[in-house]
Amino acid sequence: MAGPYAGDLTPQQAWDLVASDERALLVDVRTEAEWQQIGVPDAADAGERAAFVQWLTPAGPNPTFLDELAATGLEPGDGRPVVFLCRSGVRSVAAAQAATAAGYGPAYNVLRGFEGDVGPDGQRGHWGWRAEGLPWRQA
Repeated sequence: MAGPYAGDLTPQQAWDLVASDERALLVDVRTEAEWQQIGVPDAADAGERAAFVQWLTPAGPNPTFLDELAATGLEPGDGRPVVFLCRSGVRSVAAAQAATAAGYGPAYNVLRGFEGDVGPDGQRGHWGWRAEGLPWRQA
């Protein structure tokens, strides 16, 4: 499923795109456990244009990822911007590549994801969506 995608956006650029383009959809590809324990982007101010589709499941890669993506209302070739978000910006690259290969998009990756890489103190949360003060809520 590797291949090109439309590119990387900072969390602020991703929010600006989703908030300003009524066709854009933010797709959080983290696990259900992450959504519950860490929180989720709050897209209420963007007309609720957010979806939650796991890239990985506890059993491994999600075999129904593309089917679940289609269930959000996206259609291959419709030209709707799709912005993928994960914890640190790794799974979301793979999701953007898979979506692009399936004809969705333009598909983007959010750099540093929802909570970023581990910082010098061994903790996450120094970078990414939440650290930049973008809308989020506890699931």
